[in-house]
Amino acid sequence: MKIPQETITYEYFRASGPGGQNVNKVSTAVRLRFDVASANLSHAVQTRLENLAGNKMTKEGVLIIESSQYRTQNRNQAEAYARLESMLKRAEKPPKKRRKTRPTKASVKRRVDSKKHRGNVKKLRGKVSLDD
Repeated sequence: MKIPQETITYEYFRASGPGGQNVNKVSTAVRLRFDVASANLSHAVQTRLENLAGNKMTKEGVLIIESSQYRTQNRNQAEAYARLESMLKRAEKPPKKRRKTRPTKASVKRRVDSKKHRGNVKKLRGKVSLDD
């Protein structure tokens, strides 16, 4: 899927963490904002994307992805864009329909037998009488 560039805006800010003096001087971290409403996505894809994004999606329908993993602005921008692409690919795939299945007779029998065995083990834990 081709992502329209007019729906994406980048914001650059200073990253925290290791990096020495570079961290204090250069804004290498990237905040990518993707406007879902103006991206011409189908309603189903839009809904799945909202579910995938969770709290990364604002009430206005803007998806925010931050990247500060790398020490250069370009690599962080590329990484944020790649994460957006992968999220959109996952949202495009409809979930598989669940087929109802039943346990086999053998598995039901095994389950019941193990429950009976466990019950017998617990029965043996009772108080010991002097008659024995």
